[in-house]
Amino acid sequence: MKTEIRRLTPAEYLLATPQLVDLYIEAMDYPANVRTARIASWRQEALSPGFTAIAAIADDTLVGVAYGMLGQRERWWDHQLRQALAMQGGPSKSEQAMLENYFEVAEIHVLPNYQGRGIGATLLRELMHLAPAKWALLSTPEVANEDNGAFKLYRKFGFVDVARNYLYPADPRPFAILGRPLPLETPSMR
Repeated sequence: MKTEIRRLTPAEYLLATPQLVDLYIEAMDYPANVRTARIASWRQEALSPGFTAIAAIADDTLVGVAYGMLGQRERWWDHQLRQALAMQGGPSKSEQAMLENYFEVAEIHVLPNYQGRGIGATLLRELMHLAPAKWALLSTPEVANEDNGAFKLYRKFGFVDVARNYLYPADPRPFAILGRPLPLETPSMR
């Protein structure tokens, strides 16, 4: 199976958003009733500075997506990030520098039947190579002993703890916020 990894233009991303959200719902095992709100949200995020989206296509099927944008103070996630840092006594001087120049890896998802084949790693690598910032930041649900594919992927790429066990509004699960400096040392696949 050959997997094509390609950057989506803003127009391609906007047209494909319903399909991308369907992939997200399947990969995350979310209820279908989140679809309409997620489509609207994902389309809005495409207007953000530095927005970049990557898709994985195998056997003429969309099997993975990753996207992100530059961090901005007015974004909801930036407020959550700053709150998480404040709850642990920060931001420190180095954390403040990070907050001034980061790329938010907002979403990275691979269909369950295609996981474990390196697609997520390729999506993440390509997205970070295109990220116009000095840091990449993301959040992921906490799991015992970091025992899942997502944590293993992020640690493999050198992501370190920024904040742990953070509770976002309207989600009962604790999250880890992870970060790593950019650029990557490993070459792009392109």
